[in-house]
Amino acid sequence: MPSKVNFPPDHDPRVSSLYALNDIDINAPPEVVWKLLVDATNWSGYFPPENQITILGGETELAQGTRYTRVTVGHVMRCVVTECDPLHRLSWSTTVDGDTTGSSAYHGWVITPTAEGCYLSTEETLQGEFFLDLIGRKSPGALYKYHQDWVELLARAAEAKAAR
Repeated sequence: MPSKVNFPPDHDPRVSSLYALNDIDINAPPEVVWKLLVDATNWSGYFPPENQITILGGETELAQGTRYTRVTVGHVMRCVVTECDPLHRLSWSTTVDGDTTGSSAYHGWVITPTAEGCYLSTEETLQGEFFLDLIGRKSPGALYKYHQDWVELLARAAEAKAAR
């Protein structure tokens, strides 16, 4: 059975305001999928909405402790990688610049090898009024759809790269 994201207690899906789980089978090896995930400044090459990523501190790829910013749904998000198990797990916590409600997010990816390549799952939980208002009330289902688009386009990119 595939693994799940290791959520911190305050972001456990059972106590979170918003939660999405998306998954897909990919006909590409875990190494190819991993490289696409940790190369955050190039996410927009296969997923155009993620086109404003800045890795802080001079690093070129996401790794344990990496801090980076991204603009999502028109807001600057500050992220820190909290779990990095190469080829298997990548997770980060997120806060929103200028948010005074204490809202936060936790997003994780899990790669599980299969006979045909790998199974990729992503889970995210959102806490707080900022996310409840922006996503929960104004755009129900948007979190799931955003991540479904992301996993499908990532799978397509990984399969194309593996076929070369």
